Amino acid sequence: MIWWLGKELVALGHRVTYLVDSGSECHFARVIFRNNSLPVEDQIPEDIDVVHFLHPAPDFVKLPNIQTIQGNYGKEAIFSINSVFVSQNHAQRHNAEAFVYNCLDPEEFGKPDFTGKRDSFHFLGKAAWRLKNVKGAIDVATKAGEKLEVLGGTRLNLKMGFRFTPNLNVRFRGMIGGEKKNSYLRKSKGLIFPVRWHEPFGIALIESLYFGCPVFGTPYGSLPEIVTDGMGVLSNSAGELVEAIKHADGYDRRACYEYVCDRFLAGSMTKSYLDMYERVLNGEQLNTEKPRLLVVEEDKFLPWVN
Repeated sequence: MIWWLGKELVALGHRVTYLVDSGSECHFARVIFRNNSLPVEDQIPEDIDVVHFLHPAPDFVKLPNIQTIQGNYGKEAIFSINSVFVSQNHAQRHNAEAFVYNCLDPEEFGKPDFTGKRDSFHFLGKAAWRLKNVKGAIDVATKAGEKLEVLGGTRLNLKMGFRFTPNLNVRFRGMIGGEKKNSYLRKSKGLIFPVRWHEPFGIALIESLYFGCPVFGTPYGSLPEIVTDGMGVLSNSAGELVEAIKHADGYDRRACYEYVCDRFLAGSMTKSYLDMYERVLNGEQLNTEKPRLLVVEEDKFLPWVN
């Protein structure tokens, strides 16, 4: 997101400076290496109009600024008044109004293939993280008699306790990215994404839709905003998702791709952030009060019915 946002801003005629760790480089923007022993405020060049933190940061008053909040945080977290969340649900759960959807850059994904054979489904995410519920995705695919490509996990996982998946209809591809990941998405029937938390945004959703893959997931967090009519099915019932993926070939794959192109490309995200920059430059506050989590879920794992 940081790279794509800067790239689009420069294309629109703006000057971008990154304040980042040493060793970073960028061909389209100025790069300044951060000194971790000094306050951030003291390292901002004088020619900067607005500062954009891509993470929560302490209150910063030297220059107009915004802060993008990408994840879910605990009840103790109190965010800057100019915090921007990554979906409407994400904002509302933190008693905030400001949000900007994440995006993808089509130059890094190439073109989908709407005519080639598709012979399996995929799961995309950090499979070791139980909230992502790769076990649920495996159960859905297995009960439907479908093969599943797990992009982001291994068959034997020792990091989160001993986990071994003997199911040979499931193929584990590890942590992959770039064209290797794209090649699997081009051949997939759809994304099985039964997360058991309130997904703040879910880049896996728009990556999959971009390649013409409908989404079969749970109705939590941002998913009802992103997986709209014709883009897939949402349910916290494994049985309902099993029935839904049997009809995956009936979706208009080109419509899924065009939907992402209309709403979730880097240009759209950048224009939304430019609006936020204008507002803080004019002295506005993006939220009526400092955001904080409104409701703490009693159970860490949201309901999933096998």
